[in-house]
Amino acid sequence: MNRKYRVGIIGGTGYVGQRFITLLENHPWFKVTHIAASPRSAGKKYADIMQNRWKIDETMPESVKDIVVEDSANIEKFANEIDFVFCAVDMEKTALIELEESIAKLEIPVISNNSANRWTKDVPMVIPEINHDHIKVIDSQKKRLGTKVGFIAVKPNCSIQSYVPALTPLQKFGIKKVLVSTYQAVSGAGKTLTEWPEISENVIPYIGGEEEKSEKEPLRVWGKLNDNADAIEIAEEPIISAQCYRVPVQDGHMASVAVSFEEKPSKEEIIEIWNSFRTYPEEKELPSAPSPFLQYLEQDDRPQSKLDRMFGNGFGVSIGRLREDSIFDYKFACLSHNTIRGAAGGAILTAELLVKEGYIPLK
Repeated sequence: MNRKYRVGIIGGTGYVGQRFITLLENHPWFKVTHIAASPRSAGKKYADIMQNRWKIDETMPESVKDIVVEDSANIEKFANEIDFVFCAVDMEKTALIELEESIAKLEIPVISNNSANRWTKDVPMVIPEINHDHIKVIDSQKKRLGTKVGFIAVKPNCSIQSYVPALTPLQKFGIKKVLVSTYQAVSGAGKTLTEWPEISENVIPYIGGEEEKSEKEPLRVWGKLNDNADAIEIAEEPIISAQCYRVPVQDGHMASVAVSFEEKPSKEEIIEIWNSFRTYPEEKELPSAPSPFLQYLEQDDRPQSKLDRMFGNGFGVSIGRLREDSIFDYKFACLSHNTIRGAAGGAILTAELLVKEGYIPLK
């Protein structure tokens, strides 16, 4: 690689946009060269805009401080100066679909953190360790859009990335039913504990839209590319029932999972499968790929958000408390870092996969 890929971040002033910026600092393949946001931020230096808005614990990288923020509605101004973009902008669904497609039609690949295109039939919704083959649908999408290089790929909802990775290697036993409760950190709402005082000593048993996403999106991740390679066929099983809670934790989404199988494995089999699970990103030596992807913790009080969310630099998934259940076959707990694995980091790993597979060329 003669030079690093030039990366734009659309929605770079928000929480996930800030996480993109910190994770991309010193990335071996990618370099942030452009940041776009709303018109009210356009024309100002990033450091000036973010003076009282920086929420990430890591210090703002020096490399982005003097970048002049662009208007996200005018990407064509710098289309020839970037190789691809990450999109994390907060917009209404229809407007967001139009924005992402307009960027793709400028021959700019879009890796999106947003939910708007997650159910577009020819847009892959990717967890690289689980369904890397879904990216083949991009060839059909480019025909629809009339592009040679431009396309859209998305990552799934952050909450499902705590428990879907744990369930995936157990599919050979025939997963029939799943009951999941997710305990989601405040950063998932783009907030910090200090700026959300009502969450202190509190749990909120509702997060708008999360339960439907938690029940439906895994079935698309577990789906199959159809025979024409122009759409993803949605999996029919398992049946998933979800309840989602907001809890007073800064980072890390926890899930409590109960599962029933067609053929019930032993506890020892399950733990061995988790501990030995190896992935396509590991095989391809993608820079951000955790190795291992999954870890099983034997301690009765693990995983814990504070102790385990940074497993695999925040890209891995921690599992614990596997035991038999009186209604389902087994129950367990699992944890992932919601703004790394579940958001910006997952999108970066997807971009690495797309580069490795030849979908994102250098201009």
